[in-house]
Amino acid sequence: MRFLGLLRANSWVLVLAAFLLIVPFLFPSLAFINIVSEILIMALFAVSLNLLIGYTGFVSFGHAAFFAVGSYTVGIMLQRLSASLPLAIPLALLCGMILSGIVALVIGYFCTRLTAIYFAFLTLAFSQIIYALIIKWESFTGGDQGLVGGIPRPPINLFGLSIDMTSPFSLYVLIVVAVCVSFLIIKIIIDSPFGWIIRAIRDNSERMNFLGINVRRYTIIVIVISGIFTGLAGGLIALHVSGSYPDHAFWTKSAEPIFMIMVGGMKVFAGPILGAIIVTELSAHLSSYIGLWGLIFGAFLVVFLMISRQGILDVLALKTGLIKKLKL
Repeated sequence: MRFLGLLRANSWVLVLAAFLLIVPFLFPSLAFINIVSEILIMALFAVSLNLLIGYTGFVSFGHAAFFAVGSYTVGIMLQRLSASLPLAIPLALLCGMILSGIVALVIGYFCTRLTAIYFAFLTLAFSQIIYALIIKWESFTGGDQGLVGGIPRPPINLFGLSIDMTSPFSLYVLIVVAVCVSFLIIKIIIDSPFGWIIRAIRDNSERMNFLGINVRRYTIIVIVISGIFTGLAGGLIALHVSGSYPDHAFWTKSAEPIFMIMVGGMKVFAGPILGAIIVTELSAHLSSYIGLWGLIFGAFLVVFLMISRQGILDVLALKTGLIKKLKL
């Protein structure tokens, strides 16, 4: 009964999943499917990071480390696993999540010894270590060229059914299901007593320490959860682009979800999702028509942040009750 209650409370995620699964039949365009897939993956990246930034109050400049670990784990496993394995892709994604969680535990253990800007820059340092390992370990990672030869997508054989994962639509369905289930799990975590504790840590960590709450332990747990789902996003991008590249670990990759959180909002769960839609679409269109698109995009962010010190959904949440009513 409690599970059904949680589903009803977050029914918007189920509606979103249903809508996304219907969209390809309304707009049967490969380009449209590709851009929606990219938006969903980056939205998961941003939502995972916002669990740390928006709800716990710790800014990470190095979340690309977990994104890259997930990406390379999936890529390497699918290149080396036997194609005859019935669940090679789900197994690779699961291993990517587990390994990303382990790396997040190690990084979190050291980074949580510091706070504020020192924490942020220490996460950046660890991310650059991962980047350097990818570049230098050429025999294993492909070095600066990434994983050479592409990433195979063997069929998923389940209950006598064989799902052709080379089909763009099949991959799109996998991405929609994985991302929406992740949204649902993260939202349930945020709405749980654990979620209220990390909000209290964000608002006043010293008071929580006085109340007997081990702030460092809770922060490490949040980093691990965030790392797990960021690793899933990295694994999905590896399948989507059929490759894993050093750029997935570079510091600029960590900046992308931060921009999405800033634009969409960090105090509302759906804020990073809206930010992912805006930033991804804006980047795609600007890069298609303008050579110096980065300059235009940077100017947009500067103007946006000067006009509004909060994300779009944060402002709407303050001025209307609609966001709260929809449980976004």
